[in-house]
Amino acid sequence: MNIHLVSSVGAVGHAIQLLAVPIFETDAGVESVLPADLVKATTGSYLAEDLNSKLGESVVSYRIGETGPERVLLLGAGKASDLDTETLRRWAGHAVRAAESIGVGAVGVYLGGLGGIDVETASQAVTEGAVLASWRFTEMKRLDEDAPPEVTEFTVMAEAEHVDEAGRGAVAGQAIGRAANFTRTLQSRPGNVATPTHLAEEATRMAGERGLGVTVLGPDQLKEERMHALLAVAQGSDEEPRLIILRHDGGEEGAPPLVLVGKGLTFDAGGISIKPSAGMEDMIFDMSGGAAVIGTMQAVAELEVPLNVIGIVPSSENLLNGSAMKPGDIIQSREGKTIEVVNTDAEGRLILADALSYAQSLEPEAIVDCATLTGSVVIALGHHAAAVMGTDNDLVGELQEAGDLSGERCWPMPLWDEYRRQIDSDVADVVNVGGRPGGSITAAAFLREFVGDCKWAHLDIAGTAYGEGKLPYQRKGAAGFPTRLLVQWVRGRAA
Repeated sequence: MNIHLVSSVGAVGHAIQLLAVPIFETDAGVESVLPADLVKATTGSYLAEDLNSKLGESVVSYRIGETGPERVLLLGAGKASDLDTETLRRWAGHAVRAAESIGVGAVGVYLGGLGGIDVETASQAVTEGAVLASWRFTEMKRLDEDAPPEVTEFTVMAEAEHVDEAGRGAVAGQAIGRAANFTRTLQSRPGNVATPTHLAEEATRMAGERGLGVTVLGPDQLKEERMHALLAVAQGSDEEPRLIILRHDGGEEGAPPLVLVGKGLTFDAGGISIKPSAGMEDMIFDMSGGAAVIGTMQAVAELEVPLNVIGIVPSSENLLNGSAMKPGDIIQSREGKTIEVVNTDAEGRLILADALSYAQSLEPEAIVDCATLTGSVVIALGHHAAAVMGTDNDLVGELQEAGDLSGERCWPMPLWDEYRRQIDSDVADVVNVGGRPGGSITAAAFLREFVGDCKWAHLDIAGTAYGEGKLPYQRKGAAGFPTRLLVQWVRGRAA
């Protein structure tokens, strides 16, 4: 999507196909922030009583003169007192959906009268929402001739004195939205395309375009690194595993990095503990955490974040053949701890164990991992938030705040020692499954065994990485979660 910036001074002369203007509910009633010159250009095309401030409700006003927007979309933005960045993202998503329904490929938004939200923040939010809403996954199918056109042009219109701030916000919003869309595209590619090798190739391509350092470890290097758990999961597949390492050297030389780790399980059949066939096709999304880390690193590079940031993605398949890991096996790990495998479908924590051990060796400022790890988190939190747990309460709080600001929310869960006892093993240092009670917490307790004394937090995104696409800037399938959360957190650290 191409992003443009226009001063509201020239609004009447700007012949955009569709201009969206927010309609708010205030103490004085329903109000529009439509500029006076646009009111003159469109007056008479609608009745004031037609206006509705409910988010997404709209009235279209048509140009009656020779210049100006062809259509003005008076689009509900809710109560002025409730306005926040997530409302603006969703509002912009509604604007893109309206453009699609009308059949136009260009939409603009007017930023004015937004109360307590500064123009830069508002511009970032609406640009994010528009870029996210414009995404479609069409690589693998012929387009329907009746399909709505793609919205490829987005204009932010701001008051003349705020154009610079709006420009900065639009640049950030475009980079973050584009990164989330890259994540969604990687998520959406089927398992016969998005293998560990493919994921590594895409990360390498992106790194070359954005100036990131990149290292990819194959089976031989993984053996040298003692990544026995990752290799054990991969041995049931003909596809080779990969460990992808992306580096952004934006901070002082030698400064401890922030390390992001994402589960890159490109297809999960469960191994010998095979999954039910119903819904197994959704296991292409089991690499969502890894995709989000790759997408986050793209945005970190584009935005030139002044910190050292490293992204690590352990990637494999979890299939079953004569060499596959079996229930009852005891395997080694990079950390030196032995793991009793009682369920081969609890494999994500195994590949993360070695990746977290590697991350620990980098002497980081903090480690954050994200993974579609457990079905238990869906029972606990539904599809509205990820779970966050960790060894440092301040870090957990930072991620929760970043989730609130980015619209990708997470909620803290306890990680008490009592949960650790559920993963005790009689025959090994630890067992990979702690039973059904508190399943998402005991999975995190397992991961904690491999981070040493580092500040670490874990995001269980099994309920939020993909879904039905109920928000106006989403579509059914990949959600890109938690790319925007991670970018927000990293940028917050830099600030």
